[in-house]
Amino acid sequence: MQAKIPATIVTGFLGAGKTTLIRHMLDNANGKRIALIINEFGDLGVDGDILKGCGDEACADEDIVELSNGCICCTVADDFIPTMQALISRENPPDHIVIETSGLALPQPLVRAFGWPDISTRVTVDGVVAVVDGKAVADGQFAANLAAVDAQRRADSGLDHETPLSELFADQVASADMIVVNKADLMNADAVDALVKRLTDEARKGVHVVRTSHGELPVEVLLGQGAGAENDLEARHEIHHHHHDDDEGEDHHHHDHDDFESFVVTRGEISDPASFGEQVSSVIRNHDILRLKGFVAVSGKPMRLTLQAVGPRVDTYYDQPFGSKLRETRLVVIGQAGLDRTAITTALSS
Repeated sequence: MQAKIPATIVTGFLGAGKTTLIRHMLDNANGKRIALIINEFGDLGVDGDILKGCGDEACADEDIVELSNGCICCTVADDFIPTMQALISRENPPDHIVIETSGLALPQPLVRAFGWPDISTRVTVDGVVAVVDGKAVADGQFAANLAAVDAQRRADSGLDHETPLSELFADQVASADMIVVNKADLMNADAVDALVKRLTDEARKGVHVVRTSHGELPVEVLLGQGAGAENDLEARHEIHHHHHDDDEGEDHHHHDHDDFESFVVTRGEISDPASFGEQVSSVIRNHDILRLKGFVAVSGKPMRLTLQAVGPRVDTYYDQPFGSKLRETRLVVIGQAGLDRTAITTALSS
């Protein structure tokens, strides 16, 4: 009998560090061929491009699938199931499947989808990993930038649950086989220890709570948990069942999509990455930008610089050579409607 393909579900709010964690995993995959399903926010595809940047056999472009039609737990039948069927039906299927959910996704409906007849015989949920922004959770906010999370919620026309962040966080903890306290470097040791103890007490018995910075978790810790989560749904109780299955004819979507906007700023090469990072942080503060991310061309550097900012905190790293691609700086700006695009573009281009 053919062994089932293991799948890992990675949950966590916007800015917790899911993409960084996955990128580190791909860089250290040790020959394991991994397929990614990414529940992207918006339609600009930057997170997918960041993950495609590793350029080796662990994450070939054809193994990365982006689901950009909204919250993955709300589009299981339309998006997730067909994507899974296509991946596992390949002549050379992946060794492992990693699913990065939207920060607003409820984990339990996604785990439940692995009981689908065409999926259950071929794939098993190796583990559910909840990535948390340690400092934000310790401060009681759950996410570093609550406005950015709200923007993500409002921008998703497919979202059919209006779940408070506290309940979403509780659902993520309840469903997790491993909780990753990320950004531990931003906290003192006593605060990290206290948070790890608190989450250990809140989680199911046997759930591992680990601490890390910059998503640097060993692959052998992240993958290979063998949880079989789809067979253990009763223990992963939902705090509330938020999806609407009744009240036919009622409109449960109350999103005002005109309240938020996003646009792309392009410019040429920059000479000083540190100064540019300070410049970006200043522009974010001055214009109340919720999220900014993209790629930067640095003079004299063959590698492109990936830049991600949640609030005024800017993180950068070099990911892959430009090769034959145009050497330009390309940044996605996300914020509330009414952003002064001209002023922002000028400030980022100066």
